[in-house]
Amino acid sequence: MPTLNINGKDTSVDADSSTPILWALRDTLGMTGTKFGCGAALCGACTVHLDGAAIRSCVTPISAAASKKITTIEAVASDKVGLAVHNAWVAHDVVQCGYCQSGQIMSATALLKANKKPTDADIDAAMAGNICRCGTYARVRSAIHAAASSLA
Repeated sequence: MPTLNINGKDTSVDADSSTPILWALRDTLGMTGTKFGCGAALCGACTVHLDGAAIRSCVTPISAAASKKITTIEAVASDKVGLAVHNAWVAHDVVQCGYCQSGQIMSATALLKANKKPTDADIDAAMAGNICRCGTYARVRSAIHAAASSLA
């Protein structure tokens, strides 16, 4: 039985090592904040952090997470960058239907951890893999700029 470090806690997962992280989180562990969107790493709804990098959990097997740290939307606000992104999302009324937002927030948090003063082009590049059917892209960009400013 593989053991994964999820949100700072070592957790045994009763799943085959080829199981995508997404399904281990949702089906085995009941952590439903990370969403299934496409199953092909094209939409970004399933984004989590693996050692701080934004990855698509729908195509990443749990074997790839051995000896690494997985951070999910359930814990992203436990650090100051994730909390700043969360607060900016609320202040800028980014969420409409909300389905893609966990992935959007995870990607935005990874961006701001890597780049404290992103340009519009930096934001667009980092968020390009996250699809929002509601079209809140302008608000996403504004919220990321606001989060960056609050951290400066």
